Amino acid sequence: MKRTLGTCYYPEQWPTEIWADDARRMVAAGLTWVRIGEFSWSKLEPTPDDLQWDWLDHAIETLGSAGLKVVLGTPTATPPRWMLHRHPDMLAHDQDGQPRKFGSRRHYCFSHSGYREECARIATLMAQRYGQNPYVAAWQTDNEYGCHDTTISYSDAARSAFQGWLAHRYGTIKALNAAWGNTFWSMDYASFGDVDLPNLTVTEPNPAHSLAFRRFSSDQVVSFNRLQVDAIKAHSHAPIAHNYMGRITDFDHFAVGNDLEIASWDSYPLGFLEDRVGASAQRQRDFARQGDPDFQALHHDLYRAVGRGRWWVMEQQPGPVNWAPHNPVPLAGMVRLWTWEAFAHGAEAVCYFRWRQAPVAQEQMHAGLLRPDSVDARVMDEVKQVNREIEDAPDVVETQSPVAIIFDYDADFAWAVQPHGADLSYFGLVLHIYRGLRALGLSIDILPATTRDFTGYGLVLAPGLMTMADDLKSALGSNNAEVIYGPRSGARGDDMNIPTPLPPQIPNLDVTVTEVESLRPDITVPLAQGGTVTSYREVLDGTADVILRTMTGDPVVMRNGRQTYMGGWLDETALATLLKETCAMASIETLALPDGIRIRDTATERFWFNYTAQSVTCHGITLAPAGVARTKR
Repeated sequence: MKRTLGTCYYPEQWPTEIWADDARRMVAAGLTWVRIGEFSWSKLEPTPDDLQWDWLDHAIETLGSAGLKVVLGTPTATPPRWMLHRHPDMLAHDQDGQPRKFGSRRHYCFSHSGYREECARIATLMAQRYGQNPYVAAWQTDNEYGCHDTTISYSDAARSAFQGWLAHRYGTIKALNAAWGNTFWSMDYASFGDVDLPNLTVTEPNPAHSLAFRRFSSDQVVSFNRLQVDAIKAHSHAPIAHNYMGRITDFDHFAVGNDLEIASWDSYPLGFLEDRVGASAQRQRDFARQGDPDFQALHHDLYRAVGRGRWWVMEQQPGPVNWAPHNPVPLAGMVRLWTWEAFAHGAEAVCYFRWRQAPVAQEQMHAGLLRPDSVDARVMDEVKQVNREIEDAPDVVETQSPVAIIFDYDADFAWAVQPHGADLSYFGLVLHIYRGLRALGLSIDILPATTRDFTGYGLVLAPGLMTMADDLKSALGSNNAEVIYGPRSGARGDDMNIPTPLPPQIPNLDVTVTEVESLRPDITVPLAQGGTVTSYREVLDGTADVILRTMTGDPVVMRNGRQTYMGGWLDETALATLLKETCAMASIETLALPDGIRIRDTATERFWFNYTAQSVTCHGITLAPAGVARTKR
């Protein structure tokens, strides 16, 4: 697989007289791909049914004839103002029942049937016109599903669609009442039409109700995306992608990805550091100009799984962004590092957002590869350097990692509904464990919870899977890998009920969770082997061997054979102890890496990355600040 570069371009925002020169400069910089069109609906259709294709025809011809490959986006993330006159009830509503007004973007509800028809219409028209265009080499549906908290809508359209979804899922209202335990607090319903949305209740709604609504909302994103995919595929054989975002977990990306050929995501390491990583104030200071050493890598591995091996970075931060609490300039060399890190994890393309910084509107403080006056921004030198290095680099040869983590969006829904403690989250748990593995020099694969074949893995981790199918438990227990479960694995049934016998009910692992507690930030439980339990702890019973215990002798980690249950949120020290010991049992080699140094293995190369602002030497490799090194395996 050849590594390639690209950018995001908005020809409708610039005079046609500069398009050809922009295209020439893109090619000169070593770019292959250019994404266009995803915010262009008002330019394509300024008034209802008045289609204006000439400018887009010209833009595609100009870019393509210069040697660029076009990724054409459907413009459905930004419906024009006239659309609200045609469909005044199409807006999503927030948790307080207030409409999300026009004046920005993503101003639609996934459940609105009229807007869905409009999206299918514009996608069909675009595909009919450009589906056989030789310069249109890929497509993108919409833009950043779920960004700005737009997956979940409490509109009338959502309520009506939710009631239909419930009828399909449960069949009878009696079955729903029984599954949800609605006799509690006298919440029984007489019909599906009685079931409202789980917002604006006096106190918390039934967790089964909330979980069902999150599952429904996810399914609405999947079907909305499928409408556009079907429209495009009827007229084009070019691959279709969607650009997901960082730490957006309120819809099932695997389910969306099943209808796509390519998964892509939008990587903003500095924007995410304060906004989404959950890092301490000290860590935010230490990595303010570099980004978190593990957050991007986790998403690279996640979207490689979503794309079933084919994935891109559709938007790569090239300089300061405009939307984070603070927006520093990246440390010199970091854009190059971020690019190579994506390639090391198997990215086919890395596309920088955006080509030229806009002098107007909401993103005028968002840097691009060019300044607003069209002069090269400082980062352009790093882009050109990466292009030169690609020419001398072998193609990416992917290989299976020795370690896998199962990631399940449904588990995230359940944790969001019932976190049991302030600041506890499923994603936070997975990131914590992923960080612990990376600190030991390990490469990791992410697997969906639908996986049943774990052949080739030495260690599989299944943390926090609140609901676990019996056949998943059987598959994990019968493979040859070491398996680590917990905390909260198997803690709930399909409708948020506590199962009996008590969890986790893992075959051939005699462990029972008899009690749970969430811990204040200033309370930890020390372990006899070093380190502590923080945030969340389970009281364990059973005959399995005790691997880690508290200072008072209570079991925290227990094991039967190759199966290990982790009954708490272990701090870095305790987690490292458990991971190193389990990797040794699986004959997986680990390396002690300094903080901020990370590695990633392909079949033929080992990549070394220095996320620190200092020169570091480790394991015979010297890395400059923001340095990247490649060694043969």
